[in-house]
Amino acid sequence: MPSVKRYEAREAVSRLSDTFAHLKKEGRAAFVPFITAGDPDMETSFAILEQLPACGADVIELGMPFTDPMADGPAVQASSVRALKAGATMAKVLKMVEKFRKADKTTPIVLMGYYNPIHAYGTARFARDVAAAGVDGLIVVDLPIEEDEVLRVPAKAQGVDLIRFVTPTTDEARLKRIAADASGYLYYVSVAGVTGTKAVPEDQVRDALARVRAVTDLPCTVGFGIRNAQQADAIARVADGVVVGSAIVSRVAENINAGRERIISEVLELIRALAGSTHAARRDRVEA
Repeated sequence: MPSVKRYEAREAVSRLSDTFAHLKKEGRAAFVPFITAGDPDMETSFAILEQLPACGADVIELGMPFTDPMADGPAVQASSVRALKAGATMAKVLKMVEKFRKADKTTPIVLMGYYNPIHAYGTARFARDVAAAGVDGLIVVDLPIEEDEVLRVPAKAQGVDLIRFVTPTTDEARLKRIAADASGYLYYVSVAGVTGTKAVPEDQVRDALARVRAVTDLPCTVGFGIRNAQQADAIARVADGVVVGSAIVSRVAENINAGRERIISEVLELIRALAGSTHAARRDRVEA
């Protein structure tokens, strides 16, 4: 049987590579919360963002609000609507990251969103500006690998990783293409569909990650269906990172009329529980 070709992660040292390497040595998964920048307003959003590392976030995915987030379920769509209504713009998102970086030099931030605003901004200019702001990676939901060179190349030149997706329908040939020039980490979409609408099929995730690890040494996070501490626990036992988004932005929505302090406290309480479950599960696996 012919050997399987593996693709090595790029050697450049970054906050992302440092973080995943450190967690690997500790034998635990990364907890990766997603929040939408500007939801429900820029001030409240930043107040949450700046406290995420202290609450257990290892990597932060920061959503770039967009008018038509077609890969996202109702909860994340609604968070974009709230942010845009409150005046969120790409420039304000980058300013938020700059402000965060004044106090936190180590926690990786990955911007997640859609290509249309990036195209309008200009890919080369966007790559320069996100790097200058302190962004470590980009996830562009609707930019397939056949077309991502337009952003991947200028981003790489600035030391910013373009994170690629693997899905339940990715076949072996495409998986190898995805891994061939990927960087940062891979994001496994645990369910076929939009974010936050289906339960995570844990056995299928385990099998899928085995396939991914056969072709690359890049870390692989899992998201799109993890909503509670129990699910985070289960996925943390097999994945390199656990991504939670819909449950977090739903907590914002649930407290929208209760005032800023209540929103912040409720969201951070959820973050602590999810992070604690993610981190503890990995240790249990190592100690067993």
